[in-house]
Amino acid sequence: QVLLVESGGGLVQPGGSLRLSCAASGFTLEYYATGWFRQAPGKEREGVSCISSINSSDTSTYYADSVKGRFTISRDNAANTVYLQMNSLKPEDTAVYYCATDEAYGSGCYTADFGSWGQGTQVTVSS
Repeated sequence: QVLLVESGGGLVQPGGSLRLSCAASGFTLEYYATGWFRQAPGKEREGVSCISSINSSDTSTYYADSVKGRFTISRDNAANTVYLQMNSLKPEDTAVYYCATDEAYGSGCYTADFGSWGQGTQVTVSS
């Protein structure tokens, strides 16, 4: 059974940090592109960061402009997990964060490119 489980969300003050985890079971995550997405109340789900599979000829990562320099996506292949390190958090980062996988993703980091999704983890940035 293919399963993605996000964890690491919570309540943090502005300027704080969180590390989200996306743990996979039933398949080897490193062979798939993985993306982090978020959805705030009343807004559409948006791409935050995407990373290609290790088989991809393009090893670049994608970051939304709003998180560049603050968020970092990474893999731990031994743990079959992709992380999203989030630093200098802002109230506007508050959302439910989802991870998703598929064989590849396009030039952006779009929800339509990903077919397998986790259940999400809530991130709230507030003083």
